[in-house]
Amino acid sequence: MSDVQRRTLLVTGGMGGLGTAVARVHHDRGHTVLVADAAGGEAAQAWLDAQAAEGYRFAAYQVDVSDYEACGRMAERIAADGHHVDILVNNAGITRDRTFRKMDKGGWDAVLRTNLDSMFNVTRYFIDGMVERGWGRIVNISSVNGSKGQFGQTNYSAAKAGIHGFTKALAQEVARKGVTVNTVSPGYMDTPMVGAVPEEAMAQILAAIPVGRLGKPEEVAELIAFITSESGAFMTGSNVAMNGGQHMY
Repeated sequence: MSDVQRRTLLVTGGMGGLGTAVARVHHDRGHTVLVADAAGGEAAQAWLDAQAAEGYRFAAYQVDVSDYEACGRMAERIAADGHHVDILVNNAGITRDRTFRKMDKGGWDAVLRTNLDSMFNVTRYFIDGMVERGWGRIVNISSVNGSKGQFGQTNYSAAKAGIHGFTKALAQEVARKGVTVNTVSPGYMDTPMVGAVPEEAMAQILAAIPVGRLGKPEEVAELIAFITSESGAFMTGSNVAMNGGQHMY
């Protein structure tokens, strides 16, 4: 891309399927890539080593994005390492699927805290720097199920729907400061999280996707890379769906 300037990206949930793809596509564009993930220790080092073996060198930060103070400590470590975050991709998320009548408070709280509270917890520590520098890109990862709902996912669907409300409000607050805020809502992708879906349920999912397959994380990552580029400067407050036609709106 001809308009690339070297920036620093932070992606949460960065060691998962989509997070890894986002990290790689931005690395390919010459950016410095910081990866935040709940994984740490040997698991994180093994992931870093595997990425380095393929030519991808990232800095990793262990964090619980549902914990506001922990996010603050991560921000301090990032600053101490000499980085300022220009591009933030809020990607971390979990599922605790059960029908509402069987769902307990713990399953509701875990998903809302990790998937929705994290939008505040992480973004709050980096938005001021973006505004002060007059440039920033924030991409919040929602889901097709935040738009259409899904059986057994009242917690997940509520959190993912809330993400776009957060996006639209914040986008208005910082639009004149050179900072864009957008939502990307992927459909079902070929990731370990989706791979854990039972075979019968997977057959039903595929039958509902007009293109007839799961999405590739790299496809969504390329979309995100456009939004975070210089060319994406006129795009803010949007919710961009990429779901193989499963939900058209």
